[in-house]
Amino acid sequence: MAYVDLNPIRAKVATSLEQSNHTSIQQRIQSALKGEQPVSLLPLIGHERENQPKGIAFSLNDYLALVDETGRIIRHDKRGAISEHSEQLLTKLNIDHENWLKLITEFGHLFHGPVGSLAELTCYCEHLQKRRRHFSACCRHLQVS
Repeated sequence: MAYVDLNPIRAKVATSLEQSNHTSIQQRIQSALKGEQPVSLLPLIGHERENQPKGIAFSLNDYLALVDETGRIIRHDKRGAISEHSEQLLTKLNIDHENWLKLITEFGHLFHGPVGSLAELTCYCEHLQKRRRHFSACCRHLQVS
């Protein structure tokens, strides 16, 4: 999600997340300003817990901070580094920092098909009754630490 939400900024079509037309983050920001949840998007419900409603186990504030910080560190003249604030958030979410940087900067080069963890890819292939899990080598970039 973050990769797609940052595309307008990386393409220099927008200078801020609020100006990133046709992105879920723009919809989430506009709805949040009204104290609402975008109807067309899966809600950000916070951390995993038992009997949770359907949604993404991430709080809106954490997701906005992650995308904002990630957008600030991707520069063409620098290899990139995770800011201290994002590092804490990534640690909290059990996401490897090097994997995150690789995913966010090379997503289009790493994936050319379905994207997800190895378990999610297996379920996807079973659902489509496919015998082989094409693109499974890419799943190593999605492994958590």
